[in-house]
Amino acid sequence: MRSASTPFRPAPGTDAPPPRRPGTALLRRLLSCAFVAVLTAAALPTTPASATIGATISYETIVSHDGTELKAKVITPTGVEGPHPLLVMPSAWGTPNLLYVGAAAKLARESGYQVIAYTSRGFWDSGGEIQVAGPKDRADASSVIDWALENTDADPDRVGMAGISYGGGISLLTAAEDDRIRAVASLSGWADLAASLYPRETVDTQSAELLLIAGQLTGDPSDQLTEIEREYRQGNIQPALDIAPDRSAATRTDAINANGTAVMMAHAWNDGIFPVGHITDFYEELDVPKRLMLTPGDHATQEIFGAAGLPDEVWESVGDWFDHHLRGQDSDFDAEGPVHVRPNNGNGGWTSYPDWPSVTGSTEQYHLDRPSTDWFRWQSSGAMEPEPSTDWSYRFRTGVPTPAESGTVMLSGALQQFFDIPTGVLLPTVDRYRAAVWTGPAHPDGVRVAGTPEATFTFTPSAENQSVYVYLYAIDRHGTGSLLSHTPYTLRGATPGEPVTVNTELAPVVWDVPAGHRLAVVVDSMDARYLDESDIGDRVSVSSPEGAPARITVPFA
Repeated sequence: MRSASTPFRPAPGTDAPPPRRPGTALLRRLLSCAFVAVLTAAALPTTPASATIGATISYETIVSHDGTELKAKVITPTGVEGPHPLLVMPSAWGTPNLLYVGAAAKLARESGYQVIAYTSRGFWDSGGEIQVAGPKDRADASSVIDWALENTDADPDRVGMAGISYGGGISLLTAAEDDRIRAVASLSGWADLAASLYPRETVDTQSAELLLIAGQLTGDPSDQLTEIEREYRQGNIQPALDIAPDRSAATRTDAINANGTAVMMAHAWNDGIFPVGHITDFYEELDVPKRLMLTPGDHATQEIFGAAGLPDEVWESVGDWFDHHLRGQDSDFDAEGPVHVRPNNGNGGWTSYPDWPSVTGSTEQYHLDRPSTDWFRWQSSGAMEPEPSTDWSYRFRTGVPTPAESGTVMLSGALQQFFDIPTGVLLPTVDRYRAAVWTGPAHPDGVRVAGTPEATFTFTPSAENQSVYVYLYAIDRHGTGSLLSHTPYTLRGATPGEPVTVNTELAPVVWDVPAGHRLAVVVDSMDARYLDESDIGDRVSVSSPEGAPARITVPFA
């Protein structure tokens, strides 16, 4: 039996794509009304710093490179001499150009930017079909720049791009192809599409379903996207992986570095669509002026209010970024380092570092002993110790969930951000016959976990394909835990009965572990966020051979 999260498959003998869901037109109208109500209110004129400085907003049609009509909000500063620095903002997936009107009007009024916020191809009021940040989408962005230079008083030597999610990804990709772009701000974007939607060879079902449904409701999928969805629903992820390299800025770092484009990225620790780990990897590959901001939240939740023009630290940093690189203004924001992080829990403020590795001050390696099946002695049901423990094996059942879960995309991270409610677990209730559990010593003074945890396990599957999930928790004295980090891992093409040693990273995190709490590790076979390759009745063994002792390496500040 497959996981309950397995997506719908077409009836046998059919290969047609799923029909557009009923009520699509009504839902699009409702969503449109919601955008208008919130964003138009945020964009209403406010009293400017000078009575002569303001902004006008017009609705324009921009004919792109292939004749496709892109609908745009053109925000033009008034009372300020041109030429103006230009900012181009592609909309996020499933959203119209209204998304950025509040932030764009603020940038125009306060700093004199000429802003073009346009609806990405295939969505809402723009023509064409959804191309998933393909070549046509990047050419669209360049066409918008061309239009702005011809029809506004924009400065060709001061061009920037910014966007949330889909808009951020398109901005990064376009910067690799159009050397006119001097600075980019990618907020909740992606750098590696395959690593985002197929982490550790595991299908991120919740993210895939959310993106596909949003595309159906708010846009016109291309034949290519329709075929990718059809294959996905038949269990074939390969067509999506085939297009990923062309749509991943991580494959174009050389071009971005050669262009010298200044790159800012802001991301949430709990981003459920584009996990944070590949963002830190991409950031380290850049050899240009760069800035990285990591905050509590989920996908786009940390910058959505700022897009509407409301006070927001990320958007203030975006303004500072472009002021420095397009307007030549001094900035001391990066004086202590361009990497800025806030812990994912509590009320900790920003801490700055010269680079991502410097976030970690030290690491501690915990070697894992054989887990125990005793539920009542959870504090010692598998020890995390300083010395290796080898030559043990522990087998558990697959295909049945445990309370250990990574949470729900878009919801769990938002609860953490706004209410400090973590994705939790009651460790004593985790079934020891369906999971392996280890607990470490208590930290009497508390400790800050900061960086990317790493784990080494040797698994022996009983099937060719099997999924496992590794969770790192902070546990209080009652056994109640908060999820710090996790990773999926699917063994594919394995030989049943043959051990496979896995070395893997968990998601990066900065987390303040309270005094008296201890760390715990759980490994099980199911997680509702992913498409599990775990059947009821199967087994998987975890072991600690002499040559590869089971262990987890935890980074500390």
